[in-house]
Amino acid sequence: AGGLSGDGSSTAHPINSTAAMVVGRSCVVMFLSRKTTAQPANSSVSATPSHHSTSALTEQNKKIVVDFYEGVFSKHQVQTYSDRYIGTQYIQHNPYVADGKAPFVNYFTQYFKEHPQAKSTIKRVIADGDLVVLHVHSTQNAQDRGEAVVDIFRVEQGKIVEHWDAVQSVPAESANSNTMF
Repeated sequence: AGGLSGDGSSTAHPINSTAAMVVGRSCVVMFLSRKTTAQPANSSVSATPSHHSTSALTEQNKKIVVDFYEGVFSKHQVQTYSDRYIGTQYIQHNPYVADGKAPFVNYFTQYFKEHPQAKSTIKRVIADGDLVVLHVHSTQNAQDRGEAVVDIFRVEQGKIVEHWDAVQSVPAESANSNTMF
């Protein structure tokens, strides 16, 4: 995985891109400039599709990820939407959830049993080819200020095959008058 190693030095980012990280007191911001389609380290890079087909693929990937996210995190239908959209190989970069569909389903099924009022509201969707980024406001209940979440999904042949996320709590007070959304 890319970012900072245990000794604080930079490590290589896992996709063919230029990456820079800014580490603050409570958040990490990552800027990516993609050169080619993201590929797992052990696969070969394929030829880039035409602009028209890339645009159509990007839109299809956005629809897949948004439907998956709303099904799991708003409707709490974890198994149904995971079966529909998670690939046979699912790489998870969240340190609290193991790789694979079954660990994802088990983790979030239990989470929603413990937090039945939890909901996630998608504020922004950004996509580039096989990567889809969601900016989300996630809360456990109506009284919770919640968290600002950035979820990054990689889609391959219509299935979600990889996930990263960064989470920041919504504070009671802010140093500016802007919202986190």
